[in-house]
Amino acid sequence: MVALSQERLVSSADAPAHRSSQPSFDRLFRLASLGSALLVLIVLLGIIGSMIYGGLPAFREFGLGFITSSVWNVNEDQYGAWVAIVGTLSTALIALVIGVPLSLGIAIFLTQLCPPWLKRPVATTIELLAAVPSIIYGMWGLFVFAPLFANYVQIPVSNIVEGMPIVGTILYARTPSGVGILTAGIILAIMIIPFIASISRDILDQIPSVLRESAYGIGCTTWEVVRNVLLPQAGVSIIGAVMLGLGRALGETMAVTFVVGNANRLSGSLFDPGSTIASRIANEFNEAVGLQLNALMALGCILFLVTFTVLVLARLLVARVKVG
Repeated sequence: MVALSQERLVSSADAPAHRSSQPSFDRLFRLASLGSALLVLIVLLGIIGSMIYGGLPAFREFGLGFITSSVWNVNEDQYGAWVAIVGTLSTALIALVIGVPLSLGIAIFLTQLCPPWLKRPVATTIELLAAVPSIIYGMWGLFVFAPLFANYVQIPVSNIVEGMPIVGTILYARTPSGVGILTAGIILAIMIIPFIASISRDILDQIPSVLRESAYGIGCTTWEVVRNVLLPQAGVSIIGAVMLGLGRALGETMAVTFVVGNANRLSGSLFDPGSTIASRIANEFNEAVGLQLNALMALGCILFLVTFTVLVLARLLVARVKVG
């Protein structure tokens, strides 16, 4: 009895010390979390500030014409971003058009149709594609894909559509070398597939199986289950995965630099060479001085603005889907 009372006294004496140390620990944890969040914001503001500071002379020199002009002449210090902006948006759009359906198809196959013995090898292979360095994609695209694309796609298609209205412009290659806007878009599509497919697969796996079983129980086919049950449930997350892939496509540098052709001209043909913001910065930044360096920094500001706009639109779209 005496021993029990002594234990209670000891525990009651230790409790206040434990409670008194808990608030300080919580305060330290809160400050550490706040510092981590503020660090990200400070780094982001530092990047934005340095880009604006570096690009300001180009914006002052050319004004709005820097965005709307297609001229990029280093010898005469005349710079315009329009060709690079169009090339960036075109290659990213092509990547989405090709990559999103394939990614969703892969995710649906892995979660609904794939045999158990094949699921792990296919999933592992898709995830390994995300680990391949971008320069490897670029080298493969230039030395392997581009010659095949020129011989088996550009030349035959150009011979067929030559002289046709509209189609004859969009799908005609004046110099079928294999590199160009469409080639860059295809390489980007291959690069974003692992990200979109992996996230979409994980989201589809997390949907309660009772929803699928109920749909099958009332006689729905696999297509009806996917169309009316799975996709509506995972719609918001799939949009987020697509936006993640779009962000990767907009900012990709080395792979696009290898296969886009790096030509500063606007063309109505997807087979012709072009340029993107990231590829132009990568090509010229090392030797840039003076106003050329300022113009490249201004291009970086525009790329950041484009990416930020895409993220804002994605947020609005996700919010609309949630409300709907």
